[in-house]
Amino acid sequence: MTRYTHGHHESVLRSHRWRTAANSAAYLLPSLHSGQSLLDVGCGPATITADFAGLVADVTAVEATARAVAIARQGLAGVANAEVVLGDVHALDLADDSFDVVHAHQVLQHVTDPVQALREMARVCKPGGLVAVRDSDYRGFAWFPASQGLDLWMDKYQQAATANGGEPQAGRRLLSWALEAGLTDVVPSSSTWCFATREDRAWWGGMWADRIQQSDLRDQLLGSGLADQEDLDVIEAGWRTFMAEENAWLSVLHGELLATIH
Repeated sequence: MTRYTHGHHESVLRSHRWRTAANSAAYLLPSLHSGQSLLDVGCGPATITADFAGLVADVTAVEATARAVAIARQGLAGVANAEVVLGDVHALDLADDSFDVVHAHQVLQHVTDPVQALREMARVCKPGGLVAVRDSDYRGFAWFPASQGLDLWMDKYQQAATANGGEPQAGRRLLSWALEAGLTDVVPSSSTWCFATREDRAWWGGMWADRIQQSDLRDQLLGSGLADQEDLDVIEAGWRTFMAEENAWLSVLHGELLATIH
């Protein structure tokens, strides 16, 4: 497994807990119905998972570490038709043809072998079922106005994610990975998050200002020599300026894929 670039600091979980099925899986929602079983791979704090549980018959979530499993279980407390198990998407300890839908949000960008991960997701999906994946594409992010701090943030994030064995441009790679994995009945798409209102800028910018100074990403950058404290201060200042500028705008690009399993 790769090292998870983001880690589980509060500033990271704050970001991940914002995610819902509506803002992060809209491409999949029309295909869900009450009779289905769904596997959610790499569910994080399980806010999307909880939404799925209200739409399908039952949900199983998979996380790769005991700490991540505990966080997911906390997020699913009180959700009767959902469980969380420990597992590796490269070799799922689950039977063939087990689920109607197999979903992963922001996962393939972090794994060692995304093609093998897709093969495993397809293996545990029933014939006629769906594999659904969505990943961001960091080089596809766009912002205004120009910012030295945000440019530096992007460069340092790219370096850290790549050093950890990940692919920060996963969004644009989903179709090629799916075809390499042997999936042929695929529907690719893309969508964005936009942060441009005062409230959205404050939330997104503040979250990243905290993450660059407090999360595992900070420790990785400093520990590996990819950045020094002055770099992190410049990045934090860039995000805090983004928060304050009334004309500031940020778009986060995602690639998406629905694959029908035969």
